[in-house]
Amino acid sequence: MPDNTNIQKRKADHISINLNHDVESSLKNGLEAFHFRHNALPDINFKDVDCTTEIFGRKLEIPLLISSMTGGTEQARQINRSLAGAAQRYHLAMGVGSQRVGIEQPELMDTFKVREIAPDILLFANLGAIQLNYTYSIEHCRAAVDTLEADVLILHLNALQEALMDDGNTDFKGLLGKIEQVCKQLPVPVVVKEVGWGISAEIAKRLVEVGVRGIDVAGAGGTSWSEVEKHRSPTEIGRQTAAAFKGWGLPTAQALQEVHTALPETMLIASGGIRDGVEGAKCLALGADLVGMARTFLQAVSESEGALDERIAIFERQLRVCMFAVGAENLAELTHDKLAV
Repeated sequence: MPDNTNIQKRKADHISINLNHDVESSLKNGLEAFHFRHNALPDINFKDVDCTTEIFGRKLEIPLLISSMTGGTEQARQINRSLAGAAQRYHLAMGVGSQRVGIEQPELMDTFKVREIAPDILLFANLGAIQLNYTYSIEHCRAAVDTLEADVLILHLNALQEALMDDGNTDFKGLLGKIEQVCKQLPVPVVVKEVGWGISAEIAKRLVEVGVRGIDVAGAGGTSWSEVEKHRSPTEIGRQTAAAFKGWGLPTAQALQEVHTALPETMLIASGGIRDGVEGAKCLALGADLVGMARTFLQAVSESEGALDERIAIFERQLRVCMFAVGAENLAELTHDKLAV
């Protein structure tokens, strides 16, 4: 039987460590290699710059995803509700943290529920794909989606993180076939994401071939979950093992370019160390449909809902000004040719 108390403690640890320790990758996200070609005569009205998009049938005012973070504790409940309120106010997308603890302790699923606060947002449910190799079935996936009234299911991949945990689930053999069955049977789209080490073109192609509808490349350059596990480890062996992976992974820009080149028609989310609207615009120009950010919003919401609103408003303003300065009146015009390497 799973140790549910340990899962709850891990959720609490994740919030605390992310807020109180430097857990960033030693790699940069790779976006520093790209610069926009300034347009001195953009021939558009700034007031007409349109950042709206539609993803999986939901309209978003800006292509921004509050990425999956938390759930399973009372603190997490408050964080999720605050994040959802902001997503509703700004018409954004939002993902919740892994719902495993809610599946195994149904009384905790309420810590993930945000639909009453955010009835109109694009909402992503979330489970670890690896759980499909540890007794989880399509029914567990349905429960994760249905209890949240979610539009999409994220299955996250975290092989390295699992290997760094003493009690990690590390049997990934045959997992792709299990993901395929979920894609075939679940009535909502399935998106697969990494947790911060990137998805390569090769892996993305295999996922799309079995029915995955979207890829969150979740590259290196932001939070390093090996660093998080370093702080969680009770042993010196565990801490030193985790420390060796601080610079591990595919940087976000590299993963995004690889996957978009290989799968130009696939819905892509760019996350992993995105820090402002200009970096977000670079991701969109490189082929992303959505830009995901997590720790930035966790830090903001830990201050106040006002700080969270301000952080979102800053991102939106930066994105709009960037689009104006390159002469892109809408997202369809924010293309690769606006960039200079």
